[in-house]
Amino acid sequence: MAVLTPGGGPAGTPRRNTPVPPPGAAAPRHRVLLVSRDEELDSLLARRRVAAHLGELTATTEMSGDVLPDAALVCDDAAATDRLLELGVPVVHLHSGHPGAELPGAPGRALRRVHRPGWLPGPWQPRSGVRATGVLAPVRMVRERVRSGTLLLLSLWGVPDGEAAAFADGPLRTLVRAAVDGGGRCEVVGDTGLGLVRSALDGIGGPGEVRLSRAAEVDVDALHAAAETFLASPVLGALALAQARSAPLAFLPPLGSAQRDLAAQVDRALTVPRAAGPGHASSWVPSSRKAVPWSVLDPALDDLRGAQRVARSLRQLSLAPP
Repeated sequence: MAVLTPGGGPAGTPRRNTPVPPPGAAAPRHRVLLVSRDEELDSLLARRRVAAHLGELTATTEMSGDVLPDAALVCDDAAATDRLLELGVPVVHLHSGHPGAELPGAPGRALRRVHRPGWLPGPWQPRSGVRATGVLAPVRMVRERVRSGTLLLLSLWGVPDGEAAAFADGPLRTLVRAAVDGGGRCEVVGDTGLGLVRSALDGIGGPGEVRLSRAAEVDVDALHAAAETFLASPVLGALALAQARSAPLAFLPPLGSAQRDLAAQVDRALTVPRAAGPGHASSWVPSSRKAVPWSVLDPALDDLRGAQRVARSLRQLSLAPP
């Protein structure tokens, strides 16, 4: 997450990044600040996927000194959006995860975008001034030719403590053990609650067979490209990975109201296997290689360019602020 610690000039007020280049020098690159809630898987993945399309801009996740960025992308953190707007920084505010029944609020002066696949059934009523992006796909659409093991992508963001603990002590241990038995190696990547997960996985598998990582510290998209099997919480970032690469996907048991609501909506459009336990392993172990039938989706409803669209909005805002 970006650290908003602007310094001050003589009057204590940060200034805009508008230096005048000397004659014959290249124009300064526009600077954009990228903010996400790194404890929320969807927020982190959204920020990274948009950042991959900002090649001509200077992107940073830290703001310090007395120079303000030309624009900012804020994924989900309404307080950070408020602070930046008060400083005069134009903001694209992106709601990255499935909002459930109601879209969270955000300052009206920000450009508001929401990560929502075009094929996802309703009900969803956009608020005035809010645009759906479509799928925020990874910049690299292909998988490795030689793949192995299982990626288990777990989001405990917003999940009640008791529900998270019950899942970790029961289904999670069972699924990781089955993944190791079936594929030889299991990468477990989570966003928050890693202490709970680490305790639950203690003693499972031999050396190197189970690795637990924090999503903010690894390249989730690259791990997916190298994995044979993909088990994931029902979150939009995981759906985008599998859809963009036409890859197999099995949902972990949904945890919390937002995950349950998203899983129910997906069920109306796709048949996604559930990784409920070893008794249902035929739907997701590597030997089955069963894939979600992504081909049933109407390509006209989503062209996987959501990250490019958000990057374009951020680029325009940095060049011509309101």
